[in-house]
Amino acid sequence: MLGVVSQAKGLPREFESHFFDVPLAVRVDLDGRYLGDAMVVLGRDERVQLLEFTDTQDSREPVAVRRSWQERLGEGRPLGNCLRDCVDGLRAIHYSLVNSQLSLLTSNAELGQQVPRYHALPEQGSHGLLLRNQLNLVNDGHATSGRFGLQGQGSLGNWTTLADAQLDRGNDSRGGTRHRMDQLYAERLHDQHFFRLGYFTPGAQGLTRQPRLLGNSPDTTLGLMLGSSDSLLIDNGQPSATPIHVTPNRPGLVEFYRNGVLINSQPVQPGLQALDTRVLPGGIYQVEVRLIEDGQETSRTEEFIYKPSNWRNSDSRWRYNLFLGQQTSLLSNWGDEHDDSFSAGVMLNYLMHPRAILGTSLQRVDEALQYGTSLDWDALDRLKLYGNLYRTEGRGDGYDLQMIHSHDLGSLVLSHSRAWTDIDTTGDGRVDQQQEITQTALSFNHRVSSRSTATLRLSQSNGAASGLGVDLGWSHYGKLAGSDANWRLSLFDRPGTASSGGARNRGVNLSLSMSLGGPGRRIAASLGSRTSRDGGRDQNASLAYQQDVELGPLRSLGATASLDRYGAGLGGSAQFQSQALHGDGYAQRSSYNGRLSGGLNLQSVLAMGGGELAVSGQYLPHDAGLIIDVDTDLEQLELRADDHQGLGATLRPGRNIVPVGAYRAGHVQFDFAGGHDPAAVIQPSSFDYHLNRGGVDYRHLTVLRTVTVMGRLVDGQGQALAGAMVINHASRGVSEAGGYFAVEMSESTPTLEVRRQGQVACLLRLDPGQLVREGDVLMAGDQICAADGVAGRAAERGGEES
Repeated sequence: MLGVVSQAKGLPREFESHFFDVPLAVRVDLDGRYLGDAMVVLGRDERVQLLEFTDTQDSREPVAVRRSWQERLGEGRPLGNCLRDCVDGLRAIHYSLVNSQLSLLTSNAELGQQVPRYHALPEQGSHGLLLRNQLNLVNDGHATSGRFGLQGQGSLGNWTTLADAQLDRGNDSRGGTRHRMDQLYAERLHDQHFFRLGYFTPGAQGLTRQPRLLGNSPDTTLGLMLGSSDSLLIDNGQPSATPIHVTPNRPGLVEFYRNGVLINSQPVQPGLQALDTRVLPGGIYQVEVRLIEDGQETSRTEEFIYKPSNWRNSDSRWRYNLFLGQQTSLLSNWGDEHDDSFSAGVMLNYLMHPRAILGTSLQRVDEALQYGTSLDWDALDRLKLYGNLYRTEGRGDGYDLQMIHSHDLGSLVLSHSRAWTDIDTTGDGRVDQQQEITQTALSFNHRVSSRSTATLRLSQSNGAASGLGVDLGWSHYGKLAGSDANWRLSLFDRPGTASSGGARNRGVNLSLSMSLGGPGRRIAASLGSRTSRDGGRDQNASLAYQQDVELGPLRSLGATASLDRYGAGLGGSAQFQSQALHGDGYAQRSSYNGRLSGGLNLQSVLAMGGGELAVSGQYLPHDAGLIIDVDTDLEQLELRADDHQGLGATLRPGRNIVPVGAYRAGHVQFDFAGGHDPAAVIQPSSFDYHLNRGGVDYRHLTVLRTVTVMGRLVDGQGQALAGAMVINHASRGVSEAGGYFAVEMSESTPTLEVRRQGQVACLLRLDPGQLVREGDVLMAGDQICAADGVAGRAAERGGEES
């Protein structure tokens, strides 16, 4: 194993000074596994010092492992075989000049570790509580109804606890104020299984298909539940079960698009070949495959990716949910005649074939058995069939079928359902009559051009709105007065309802929605004809305007005006967000009877964890979170926090809540919001985390106004000091081969600490008022790092030479 000095002997003399004692970007491997990209300093004494990891996005190593090795190598360690202080089973450290790779070898390398299939839960577990508060109020012109709901999710070690409760009051026949505890249970994950114990509402989890049932859904049950779960599953790059082939005539490339967004591309050579689907996301979904040859698109096809998240390998074809307990109501004044009855059920999925999933359900709910079966079958690449057959004792039985056909320019969907409902007309508990309900629908979507789409929907039913319904639509995206505009023309003929006086609702409607100038200003208008409430013709028109604003807590304001045969209707809406809550409110006046109605929706999130408490008015998903205090000397600061799993939030000075992903280790990064970055530094620029679902941790963030200090370090004899660490409260850097350095410095603390070989060499006490300033840059010239530890400005001649 060659040392770095031996490897560098072949380098040009002038390059050698840029290789030792200066920061280098390297790839770090641990026992052959990617640990991350990092900055290191190599010394001529065959030592390596790890400054920081710069990119760990593609590493599957736990955060704790990366942090421990950064601490081990932070003060520098000798390259080669480990002879003493061999922590964590360290055997050797090697640096390769050829591929700029730092390799760490430990005793674990000989164990031949397998690639893990499941994410590991936090080693020490996690603790915390996330509580979502929700208030909904509505007034229909007669009375006010409302609901207040609480949904709490907490973490105790590796157990997740969840509680749901609500208080509501309506204006219907039930009257009064009702309260109820919907759920209160603890749940734990282990590889591909979950275990739930407590008071819960049974529901399918981890299943692709749950057969439809005719009876009631399972109500709150006191008992236990277990089943399959994919929450901890790692996507190890499995290929699609059905390969995708292309036959290019010339060298080119293939692009994969999902919902119009590019998700992957790969080069191809002439001839028949299968594409690499291992790099695509898991799931069953449709992609558009475009073949590009000589810079021109030569073919475009629609394909399905079959990487079911439920079945990563053929050894696990079954998925299941099982619950058992007593149907009951906890802390509730809702009357339920089936309280204290036995409740149980099993829901199964079986992967018969990568294109066919069989579902089965058997449940005992409300003292009645209900069972059903389903089949999800991708018969052809562009033809998908779904069928469901069900029966419930004392309720009836039925079936439904659905066919989905996709083509190059759209799709065709045909659905049909029929149910026979048992009816007791005499009230003696015996079924003496059956009511048949059928529904059939055909939907056709066709892309006429790149900017226009036509749709057709035909429906036939014999339920509450019996008869044939026809809807024909045309949508066009284009420009109007230089702004993006969407036009839609629709013609309809639908069965009558109470709002059309029982007569068929026939009419036409033309609508336009567009932005006005810059972002945040939108207008919509419509003109049409429909059947009125008394069965006559109702000519109508409407105009709506919405404006994004920044007026205190207000974020958006909107107004609507409508005109029909009865008169004018008016409406208004507002969206608002503060540090503690967010929501929206609206009000509208009916043109029919002048009745005024309105509503209010409010939400907030309370987080507890790390010994701290926080409230947020942002709308946040709440699997897990971080409470972050932001200290700064900048006014009107606004930061953006982004989790690598796609979550994010806006941070302002003070206390904030940032949503993060649960179960898998990750990191959240910070940057300045908007397009302008001030002369400031964010410390630290990212946080690592590893939390269970419901876990909350605490972090502290500092944002300092800074200036960039540029200069050169020299010793008492005027020789350049290379490879020295230059540290300030705001940042740190390493001097280059000629002693030159550039570092961010806090304006409030103009002191730099210089370290060499892990020891403090000197302190540079700078006076910004005495240095040349160019904008946000201070030119420090030559700085002498004296042996006595007190630094001073170099002589005037030395400063001029710099």
